[in-house]
Order: sequence, then C-alpha cells, then structure tokens
Amino acid sequence: MTKPESDATSGPAADRAAPVIEVGDLHKSFGDLQVLKGVDLNVRRGEVVCVIGPSGSGKSTLLRCVNLLEQPSGGRIVVNGTELTDPDCDIDAARTGIGMVFQQFNLFAHLSVLENLTVAQRKVLRRDKAEAEKIARANLDRVGLSDKASAMPAQLSGGQQQRAAIARALSMNPDVMLFDEPTSALDPELVGDVLGVMRGLAEEGMTMLVVTHEMQFAREVADTVLFMDGGVVVEQGDPAQVIGAPRETRTREFLARVLDPTHHGPRDPAI
Repeated sequence: MTKPESDATSGPAADRAAPVIEVGDLHKSFGDLQVLKGVDLNVRRGEVVCVIGPSGSGKSTLLRCVNLLEQPSGGRIVVNGTELTDPDCDIDAARTGIGMVFQQFNLFAHLSVLENLTVAQRKVLRRDKAEAEKIARANLDRVGLSDKASAMPAQLSGGQQQRAAIARALSMNPDVMLFDEPTSALDPELVGDVLGVMRGLAEEGMTMLVVTHEMQFAREVADTVLFMDGGVVVEQGDPAQVIGAPRETRTREFLARVLDPTHHGPRDPAI
C-alpha cells in the first residue's frame, strides 16, 4: 500500500509526526469491573493503528473513550490538541473532528441515504442544503454508492449500509476516523467492499484507529498494531512484528486461535 511521503524534520512532515490522538494512563471501570487498566496510545497524523485482542480485552471501550462516548474513570485523552478529559472541554465541538463508524450502521431508517448524509452537516456544521448535498454526493461516490442517494436504508445490503455510514462520517470532514469492528455484523461476502473503502482512506492519508478482527487487513494496512488483553496493551509494534513474529506469549496464543482455519469461536462483542 502506498501512502503520502513524509519527512519528519519540518513543515507538513513534522506535523505528521505529531500525535493526533494521545491517550495517557486511561482507566475505565463499570462498577467493580475494571475494563481498561492504564492504557497508553499515540496515533500520528496519517497513521493507521489497528487494535486486536480477545473478547473482553477492552478494545471497543478504548475506542468509545477516545471520543467520550464512554466517560473514562481516569487518565487523559487529547485529540487534535484538545484535551477531551478537561472538564471545561466543549465535547460537542471537539467531536466534529472525529468520525466514528460502529459495528451497527445506525442509519436513520425513515431518511434516504442522501438525507442520512446531510442531516448532521446542516444541524451541526450549519451548511446550507446545496452544499451539504454536494459534499454528501461526493462522499457517496467515494465509497461506491453514487447510485444509491435516493434509496432507503432498508433497500441496501449490510455492506452498502456500512459504506453509507462511512460516507456519512466523511461528510463531516473529520481529522480522525474511528472504526469499531466495522465488518463484524456483515455476511462474509460483504466484508471485502467495506475493507476496500477503508484501504482507500488509508492510502489517502486518513488518520484511523481501527478495532478489528480482520487480521489480514491489519497486517496489510496498519502502520501499528496493538494487542490488548485484560484491559492492558500487551504488545505493540509494526504488523510484521506483532502479527508475524509476536514476542509475548499471550499474543502468540491469541493469534494461534484466530489464524487457525479450524477455529470457529464467536467474534468479539463490543467490550
């Protein structure tokens, strides 16, 4: 995969070297259950970071904490220079720069695909109808759905609905895209189109934090892979190291299970 060239010494390249997402000593508990136990994470501009791990490891909770859909119990989160964990932070304003794609598509069933892509633009960004529709149509074309603008969500396949959800997030002009198991609710034959869109975004230089069970995607697209287990980051590094030659026993055991073609265990829930 080819990404934009960068030189980390000055100008735009130096900007790319700076973290867009900074997570420090992040903790999250649900009652007595500690789900995140001091997670540290940096994502640089234009970087793709994939988070892998077993059920219950805290992957989805980490992602939901990054834009404060879950309130951390402790720690610090900075996105684009704004500390989201600061009590005085305008969370709604900060979230406009963060796009999120969930396991479920969360499209409004009573609105057309085009309307799904324009409603937040008009209400949050105050774009007029013509501008919002122009941006929406451009992003539908970007994800291969230019002919589905007038369709209702129920008329789309699961893969098409997920691509529409990605186009909706892109229509808000985010600096960062968060993906929470975006293919886990899809039939196997529909997964490839969604991953293809995500590959395209990576090639364009979009900053992406992806929770995924798609090991081949992580191996080929990610700049950095994090393996989480028990609410902590057990191992992190480039995909060739973490997936191809893991150093930690827990990482090796997990990969042996998920990469074994005879293993048919359940996919990870949203934890």
